[in-house]
Amino acid sequence: MTPSPTRRQRRLAYFAWVAVCLIWGTTYFGIRVSLESMPPALMGGLRWTTAGLLLVFYVLARGGSVPPRSRWGTVALLAFLLLGLGNGGVVFAEQWVPSGLAAVMVASSPFWMAGVEACFEGGERLRVPGLAGLLIGFSGILVLVWPELTLGAAGNRSFVAGIIALQVASLGWSLGSAYSRRHAREDDVLGMTAYQMLAGGLMMIVAGTVRGEWSDLFFTPRTAAALAYLSTLGAIGGFVAYTYALRHLPVAFVSLYAYINPVIAVALGVLLLGEPFTARMAAAAALVFLGVVVVRWKPAVRATSAPESAVRTREDAHDRGQSRG
Repeated sequence: MTPSPTRRQRRLAYFAWVAVCLIWGTTYFGIRVSLESMPPALMGGLRWTTAGLLLVFYVLARGGSVPPRSRWGTVALLAFLLLGLGNGGVVFAEQWVPSGLAAVMVASSPFWMAGVEACFEGGERLRVPGLAGLLIGFSGILVLVWPELTLGAAGNRSFVAGIIALQVASLGWSLGSAYSRRHAREDDVLGMTAYQMLAGGLMMIVAGTVRGEWSDLFFTPRTAAALAYLSTLGAIGGFVAYTYALRHLPVAFVSLYAYINPVIAVALGVLLLGEPFTARMAAAAALVFLGVVVVRWKPAVRATSAPESAVRTREDAHDRGQSRG
């Protein structure tokens, strides 16, 4: 049976949870700023390669080891799904979608997770509440993009492309999480995360090279600071804080960060970047959040036994232990 956290551990865990909300809520702002002078694929590649190298050095310094050759395929696949598609889609979308709105759209990930889980053997089947939540949430996305779909301006088409990229990102993240839950459950979380970051960063650098982005890459003090923040505190700091909070607080409480991140991202985008947030965007966001609540809602059931609860907590730590932003 897992021992109860001490008062000091619980207090530090709440501070860690606040840090998660602030750090991951600001990464969307950091991405938007870094894109002012950096092409998307190279920006993501430099960010995750730097974060991966730093975390690999830490893992090796504390006596960790490189994943065995038999796990390299899993590392590469998860890096592609979680970072290449999951984070890469967010970066590409923020070229055209306001950072706050991108955070709101990423909050739709539970829709994709529910659908992906229903397709896997042993996954939870979609029931009436889940289907209702999916319909409510996607109606919010439709409210958001409908005016752009009915207009023909190039800028509007770019906005729709950004929304589609965010949905691809959410799908990639959901597929990666589902695969991780079934095939990487026994791996060391910190070690696998370090090598996934490194592999994902290298994939994005290759993608940027193929796209010819090096000629467009340059740095300003503002974008260099944003990249440094995203590569260190935004990637590693958020992960460490999340892991600590999850270890000492209920999973249901820790997961509330997903609702707070978009609020912080919207506020920063509006106040510091002058991004728009109209009544239509607010209505769409409300529908998305309502759909997420309905999808995640489950009727009260008998308390889970302590060993089973501990296993589920570890699975959640592995599945959700990386920042989307």
